[in-house]
Parts: sequence; C-alpha cells; structure tokens
Amino acid sequence: MSDTIQLAVILIPCLIVAIVFHEVAHGYVAMLLGDPTAREERRLSLNPLRHVDPIGTLLVPGALALFGGPVFGWAKPVPVNFRRLRNPRLGMILVAAAGPGTNFLLAALAAIAIGSFGLLGQVQVAAGMALGPEPSMLAQGLMYFLLINLFLALFNLLPIPPFDGSHIVEGLLPRSLSRQYAKLRQLGMLLFIILIAAVWVFPNAGIIERLIGPPVTWLMGHYLLLAQAFAGH
Repeated sequence: MSDTIQLAVILIPCLIVAIVFHEVAHGYVAMLLGDPTAREERRLSLNPLRHVDPIGTLLVPGALALFGGPVFGWAKPVPVNFRRLRNPRLGMILVAAAGPGTNFLLAALAAIAIGSFGLLGQVQVAAGMALGPEPSMLAQGLMYFLLINLFLALFNLLPIPPFDGSHIVEGLLPRSLSRQYAKLRQLGMLLFIILIAAVWVFPNAGIIERLIGPPVTWLMGHYLLLAQAFAGH
C-alpha cells in the first residue's frame, strides 16, 4: 500500500466521522431547544451520505492531504431556524457551540483510547513529537482523529461568518451590536472563498497553520496528558 493510499484510508474515515458528528450535534441541540428543522429534514442521521458535500468533505481535504496542506473540510450545514428556538439568543450560542464541543469530546475519546491501548509512544512518533519505529495504522488513525477533531473545533470557532464562532459572538453581543455584526453574514461566504483560494494559491505560506496551528499544538499536548493518565489502566 503506497503512502498516499494509506494516508487516505486513515484520513477519510476520521474526517467524515468528525464532520458528521459535528453537524448532527448542531441539529440535535437545536431540537432540544425547540427547533425541529433538522429532524424534519432527516438530518439527524449519522449516515454520512446525508451530510457529505462532495467538494468540502472529499475533494478539498483529499487534495490538501495529497499536496501536504492542512487537512480540513466541511459538510452540508444542518438546517437550523433560530427563530423557532425557545430562546433565540441563548439558543444561537448553544447550537453553535455544540459542533465544536462535540469535536472536543471526540478528541477526548481518542486520547482515552490512545492511553487505554498503550499507544501513547507510537502516537507521539506519528505526531513527530518523538523518534521511534513506524507506528501502527491504529496509532496513526487515533493520532489523526485526535488532530482532525481539534483542528475542526478551533477552525469553526473563528469569529468569522459563516463559522460557528460568529454565531457565538452574535449571541453574546448586545442587541444593537449584534444586528451590525449579523450584517457580516453577507460577506461570510466571500471571506471563506478568499481563505480557501489563498490556501490553494499560496500553499507554502502556512496560512491555516499559522492561524490554527499554535492552539492545536497546545491542546494536543494537553490531550496527550489525558492519554497518559489512562495508560496502564
């Protein structure tokens, strides 16, 4: 198995699981808070086919992995009607936070599995944090699953429309400022396209790595401490 194929075999399932759980969490929390739109449109399913965006879930992350770029992607957004929430402002914050929160939880489960299976040393090698023999595919898979979930969570917390962080900020701002901030949504997709284009045009500039890399690295170290706590249990 070539390195590229092996990487794809590891990365694609990790990315799909991380994205699908992220999106379903939005819809599920919205349903709990009064908005059943996602359930009505059958988007609370864990079936990836209901959430996969061919470009955002497969093409973009696959190409980035192939060319050595930062691996990230997106799915079809789960529909949420904030006006149907019992408390729209608080609901907006909780629904938006549910996606990244789920990714942080999945990352914690990966860390617990790393420690419980005695794979901490192999994962550190896979992450470039230590020297040693080639890690197993299981160790590589758990390392990438942990890394992808941390990256996806932090990337979505950026306070730029249409990311989750923008909805959290909008819900926290006073109503007058919130209305002004909401107008940025009209520019949100343009900003996102510009960001993607910049990553493609300047692959060596490390735009995403410089933006998200330091907090991901910091969190990775703390999650591996969680793995260490479960080692030998």
